[in-house]
Formats: sequence, structure tokens, C-alpha cells
Amino acid sequence: MQKFNTQHSFSRRASLYIVLALALLVTACSSLRLAYNNGDTLLYWWLDGYIDFDGEQKGEAKHDIDELFRWHRKTQLQDYVQVLQKAQAQLQQGKVSRADLLASYHDARNRTQALLLKAAPDIADMALTLHPEQLAQMERKFAKNNADFRKKNMKGDREQQNKFRYKKSMDQFELWFGNFSSEQEAAIRRASDARPLDNEIWLDERMRRQRSILELAQRISREQPSREQAIAWVQSLIRESFARMDNSERKPFMDAYTNSSIDLVYTVVQLATPAQKAHAHKRMQGWIDDFNTLAAQAK
Repeated sequence: MQKFNTQHSFSRRASLYIVLALALLVTACSSLRLAYNNGDTLLYWWLDGYIDFDGEQKGEAKHDIDELFRWHRKTQLQDYVQVLQKAQAQLQQGKVSRADLLASYHDARNRTQALLLKAAPDIADMALTLHPEQLAQMERKFAKNNADFRKKNMKGDREQQNKFRYKKSMDQFELWFGNFSSEQEAAIRRASDARPLDNEIWLDERMRRQRSILELAQRISREQPSREQAIAWVQSLIRESFARMDNSERKPFMDAYTNSSIDLVYTVVQLATPAQKAHAHKRMQGWIDDFNTLAAQAK
């Protein structure tokens, strides 16, 4: 159990940083350094919400999270600096293309899969230690998350759902580029609404993933296979989850959504004024400085 708690869950966050940076859609944060420096505590409570650590597990989890953050500072942050510097240069030179954005998306997805596969032994170790009550807690947490998804994303008619989705996107775009004119907002809204809208599909897909995770965790806990077998099962689930994106009956919808989301980001970049691009450049520089400072603290 000692390694899974941190590397698996934090690897998802590390990959998330990459995805958001490459797409120029980073979630709002008043201070990256503040958030990162408190990330060990936040990550522990996030994990505890799913697992509900017992007394013995708590100390191990906190220790592992500390070790993971030390590793992450030493080995990953400079890569984020390079990603952001490349994005800065492309934006400043006006050379951001749809192909660039799509390539970044696929690169981030590949990084995500690689990180999860790397964490597979730790995931297996954790699964071998889970108690029935912890599996029940995981199931309850999934159900709560799905209820929250319905409440936020599936409220009202199609117009209301499109408006909610648009506002979420605008929060991120405004973080990077500052305020937009009414004409710009209208163009962004059109590009946002052009994305396929079917929250029933998204909900069903997330529930499929949750069931697969829970069923595997239950199987490993129940059968107590060898560590090698448990790792193989986890690796298979990770690969199957990514393969589903390319081979399921919903591939046309997924491809359409990805391409239209790329078009949305591209629209914003093309609409941005020099002042807005300067705002984005400054925002990225702040993150670069924060990453450099955080990385230096690990030396």
C-alpha cells in the first residue's frame, strides 16, 4: 500500500497540469506556489475521501505523499517550464495552429497513460490492502460525484446546459487572457455551442469507468492474487480505458467533441488582441517563475 496512495493519484494531477498548460486552459489559482506547497495536505484529504484510511494507513499515506512531492519537485517541474515556454513562444509569434493544439492533446494523453502504467504496481499494492468498508466508501464517493455531475451539468434544457458549459470555459479563458469584448464573447459562445452536447454520454462513460475500477478493486481484495497478477490486471484496465476512447461505439462523438474543443481554443487564440496575448504571456511567466522556484527548493 505504501506507494500507491500517492503516485497513482498524484500522477493524475501531474498529467492534468500538462493537459491544461498545453491547451492554455489552466484552472484558476491565485498562487500556484501556495497551492503546490499545500498540495500534500490537499492530496491526502482527497484520497481519504475515497478510501477513508484506517489508523495504520494514515501514517503511511502521509509519508508516501511527502516522498512523492519531493520526487515531483526534482524530476517533473522543469518539464512544465519547457511546455509553458513553448506555449509562450507560439502565442507571441502567432504560430498556434489547430494541428499544434491537437498534437498537444495527444501528447498529454500519452503522458497520462504512461504515468498511470508506471503507477500500476502501486495501485495493485493498495488494492491488496483494501477492506470491504473501504470499497463501500469508494462506491458511495462515486455515487456522490455522479450526483454532483448531474446537478451541475444536466440542469435545465439544452440552452441552459450550453450556457453553463460556456461559462466554465470563459472562466478559464478570462484567467489567461483577461476580459473580452462583447463581440469576442459572442464568437466564443458560438464556438462553445458548436461542441456536441450530450451529458448523458459523459455520465454513462464516467459510470462505466467507475464500475470497472470498483469491480477490479473488489476482485483483488477478494481473491488476493499474487502481486504480479494484481499488477497485470491493473495494467490491463488502464490500457482498456484508453483504448475505449479510440474503439468504442462512441468514437464518432468523442472525436467530434475533441476536434470542436480544439476549434474553441483556436478561436480564442485567434481572437485575442495583442494586449490579451500579453496578459496570457504574463500569466504563463508567473507559472514558469513558480515552477522554477519550486524546483529550486528541491535541490
